[in-house]
Amino acid sequence: MLQSTQPVLLPGLVVHWPLVQAARRSDADFCDYLRAFDSGQRLMTWRGSPAIGGRFFYNDDFSGFNFAREGHTLGAVLDELLAGSADAVYMGSTAIDGACPALRQHNDLPALAGFNPLVSLWLGNRIRVATHFDLPDNIACVVAGRRRFTLFPPDQVANLYIGPLDLTPAGQPVSLVDQARPDLARFPRYAEALRHAQVFDLEPGDALFLPSQWWHGVESLDPVSGLVNFWWRQSPPFMDTPLNTLMMALLTLRDLPPAQRNAWRALFDHYVFDANGETAAHIPPGARGILDPINDHSARQLRAMLLNRLNR
Repeated sequence: MLQSTQPVLLPGLVVHWPLVQAARRSDADFCDYLRAFDSGQRLMTWRGSPAIGGRFFYNDDFSGFNFAREGHTLGAVLDELLAGSADAVYMGSTAIDGACPALRQHNDLPALAGFNPLVSLWLGNRIRVATHFDLPDNIACVVAGRRRFTLFPPDQVANLYIGPLDLTPAGQPVSLVDQARPDLARFPRYAEALRHAQVFDLEPGDALFLPSQWWHGVESLDPVSGLVNFWWRQSPPFMDTPLNTLMMALLTLRDLPPAQRNAWRALFDHYVFDANGETAAHIPPGARGILDPINDHSARQLRAMLLNRLNR
C-alpha cells in the first residue's frame, strides 16, 4: 500500500487509538483527553469570521487572506471548539513531537517508524481547506468528527485553476475553485476535473493514504474535528523540493522564444525525465560529475554551485 500511486481508503485503521475512542464517546471526552497533553505552548491558529463560511482563502483583491493568524494554547483551542465558536477556527499542521510528544505513546502507527515521518495534529470546527497538493506521501487519520476528502490526480492541474505560486495560504499553491460550491461558469474546466475526482467520507478511526502530489481539498463536517497525519518522503533527505525548480524554470525558461523552449525541453527530457543508465555511460566513470547518482556529499556541492551562480 505504501508504494501505491493511487489513494487507498483504510477503514478503521486507528479506531483502537485512545484518542479516537474518546472522540467516539463524546466531543467533551475527546477534548479532555487532548487537554492532558497541553504544554502551554502557543500554537499557530487560523481564525476567520462567520462570513467566510468556514472557507480559508484569499481576500477579495488577492492582496492577502480572509483569516488572521493567532497564537493559542491547545487547551484554549479545545475550549473554543467545545463552546461552539461562530468563528472558523483551525489549528493546522502542529508537529506533535514538538507540541505534545507524549500523545504519540498510544496514538501512533509503528509500521511507519522506519520512515521517520513528520506527525502532525489538526483541529478545527466546520472548515474547508482549499484544494492543494503536498510533496510527501501522507496517511491522514481522522480522530474526531467526519471529514470529506476530494482528491484529483496530478494530471488535472490545468483544470483546477491554481492560484498564485508566490502568495499562498500555507506554502502550497491552491485551487481557486470552491469545492463545495464550484462556479462552473467562471471555472468551466473544473467539470472535467470532477470527472476524475475521488471523494472519501471518513469517520473517526478511518484513515486515507494520499500519494505524493495528489491534489486534495478537505472539509470538516462537524463542530469538533480532529486529524493526525503522517508525512514521509520516498526520496533521500538531501533532495530539495521540485517547487524550487519550477520557480527557476519560470525565471529562466518560460519566456524564451518557442524554439529555444523546445530545445531546453529536449535537454530536460534527456537529463531528467528520460534519464537512465545510458545517459552518461559514454563518459568515463570518474568524470561524470553531477551526472552520477546524487548523494549527500554531491548534493551539498551542487547546492553550493547553484548558490554561487545565483549570487553573481
